[in-house]
Amino acid sequence: MTKSVLVIGGSGGIGSALAQHYAAAASVVTVISRQKAPTQNSWHWFEDTLQSPAHSAQCVQLALEQRPEVIFICNGVLHDAAAMPEKTIRQLDTAILMQRLHANVAVPAQYLQLLFSYITKTASIKVVVLSAKVGSITDNALGGWYSYRMSKAALNMLVKNISIEVRRLNPGAVVVSVHPGTTNTAMSEPFQTNLPPGQLQSADNTAERLAQVVAAVQPEQSGKLLNWDAKALPF
Repeated sequence: MTKSVLVIGGSGGIGSALAQHYAAAASVVTVISRQKAPTQNSWHWFEDTLQSPAHSAQCVQLALEQRPEVIFICNGVLHDAAAMPEKTIRQLDTAILMQRLHANVAVPAQYLQLLFSYITKTASIKVVVLSAKVGSITDNALGGWYSYRMSKAALNMLVKNISIEVRRLNPGAVVVSVHPGTTNTAMSEPFQTNLPPGQLQSADNTAERLAQVVAAVQPEQSGKLLNWDAKALPF
């Protein structure tokens, strides 16, 4: 049984479901989120607005006092009030691209940097970074979604890169990126029509599947992009 879990980005649909899943399993749950802690919440909660690197570092330091064995990084943006995913390069706005790169790559990179010392010194630590299958260059047969695809491809490289560095210092550690599958959250809501039966999962089901991936993943898989069923996906 996992005794302690840290969920970074824990107020989103999947992040919140992960926190609830592990709390129900009697794990100590720690959350870092841009949002304020909900009322009547027993989790260890640290609000990080990402406005100050020093404050982010303090949040991570305090969160690590609970000695998590599993760390999820769930930060990411597909669309927002500013823009939807591009259907053609003619719609590409470089300002939006930079925003997506910041949310989907720079923020996870900042947290991985802050976590690095802990990851390299903690035996059997498992770090799961939520990514997306559309970030696979090899698997891309449809095109479109320029900003999101590019940012998730870069995220997968970030995870691959840090896994190599971590392995040199802590061979028993696992750092992987995982495609959680299409989940019924605000992120996927505009794209849920005409999905094949069974593809859309509840956040609770996705959290359970991700917990199963964590339970089974081994150090030799570190650096890989895994599907929600733990099968390796191509980069």
